[in-house]
Amino acid sequence: MYVDTGYLLASAATRTTGTSLRSGINVEYGKLVKALITTAEALSGLPVLRVYWYDSATNGVPSHLQERIGELAKVKLRLGRFGFNGEQKGVDLRIGLDLVTHARNNASDVFFLVSGDDDLTEAVEEAQVHGVQVVVLGVPNAEDRPHGVNKHLIRAADDLHTIDAALIDGAVIKIDRHAAPDASCPAAESPTPAPKPGPAPAAPKPTARTPLDVANHRSATPVPTPAPPRPSGVLAYSSSTGSSGHVMPGYDLDAHDSTIEPVVDRVLSSFLESAGPAERHEVVAARPSIPRDIDRALLIDASEALDMDDLDEGVRHRLRAKFWELYDAR
Repeated sequence: MYVDTGYLLASAATRTTGTSLRSGINVEYGKLVKALITTAEALSGLPVLRVYWYDSATNGVPSHLQERIGELAKVKLRLGRFGFNGEQKGVDLRIGLDLVTHARNNASDVFFLVSGDDDLTEAVEEAQVHGVQVVVLGVPNAEDRPHGVNKHLIRAADDLHTIDAALIDGAVIKIDRHAAPDASCPAAESPTPAPKPGPAPAAPKPTARTPLDVANHRSATPVPTPAPPRPSGVLAYSSSTGSSGHVMPGYDLDAHDSTIEPVVDRVLSSFLESAGPAERHEVVAARPSIPRDIDRALLIDASEALDMDDLDEGVRHRLRAKFWELYDAR
């Protein structure tokens, strides 16, 4: 089994919270791996040999959580890295190389791929040349249909199934900032515990203004700025080689505003529900930059909502601007 962790957790978060923001969910990884194995064994009638767990890490060095996931039975940790813009690098390549190598060596009869990425289509087809079956396992959405699986990958795979929804729901829960952490979940990120109950507090005394107070006060009374002029064409993708980018003439960003705002609102709501004061302060302090996890969730959710595999720079800019607009409004 080959697990694209980014797809798995983003899709599980979408099922649980309505957005792909991973910080909005609490995951019991032991249960989640068992859910994958149980589903694969039920579908194939065969025992699972090994679960390859693909994720990104800073400079390729595993975090404490990733190390503990790698210690789970039958789990082999495979790490890529984060690029300068926060996007994962090397994960798809590792999955593709392992698929083809294991197929060539007859490691198993059936390969289960937990991913929805179109970039794996050619690797799936090459693995099939060596006589193995490749089945895509999708995470069920709220309607229990596979979430976020590219149509080209579906056509290439021998079959498409969903992971048992009840097992996913038992391993992934929405974070409640006011709930105490679950001590039985050693491999999960614990939510912020609620304050202990006690007598009603006395009337608050005036306190000194902190940087966060100042930031919140400024955000509550934004200074209007003139809107920038709209270009006649929007950059569709840029080139890192120094050559000019390609422009899509006549692209109307206004047509997508009705879709972009609900996407941003869901991501922001999930963040505010799961984040404590320290996390909120970090967002304000980093402005105008948006934290990597939040930005990634915005891009993933917008891509799905707009049915666009690759968002152009105009949509990306509008997403980020709308995030701060709604943040200030909150």
